[in-house]
Amino acid sequence: MQRSHFRHWLAIPIRWGDMDALKHVNNVQFFRYLESGRIAYFNEVLPPACEPDRYTVLADLQCAFRQQLHYPGTVDVGTRIHRLGNSSIHLHCAIFRQGDEQPAATARAVIVWYDFTQSRSIPLPAQVRQTLLSFEGMPDETS
Repeated sequence: MQRSHFRHWLAIPIRWGDMDALKHVNNVQFFRYLESGRIAYFNEVLPPACEPDRYTVLADLQCAFRQQLHYPGTVDVGTRIHRLGNSSIHLHCAIFRQGDEQPAATARAVIVWYDFTQSRSIPLPAQVRQTLLSFEGMPDETS
């Protein structure tokens, strides 16, 4: 994944406490950076949730660690839609040290639209689908 693949970015300062005994950013922190990127993406791209009992849950997350990160510094987290399913949102994400062209980590996530009262996945609302496709400049392949 390259920087040019992403339209949404979140800059996150690397904190001293993000490092572990090996003096590099701990692997768990990479997942926190990715989470912050996902949350920022949905908060900025989607309208506020009008149905509090229906929103997203994380169904799957895979991360490939490619480079170490160290304090001090800042990372840029890129998040984008790879594809939309009936009830799922497939994301590609990457973590770049600010100024680097090669990612320190790449990730794939599956988010599912979920009804918390019925405890099951439900189809993506049409407005959500259109908003995401429009932001990403992707065609609607369900039409």
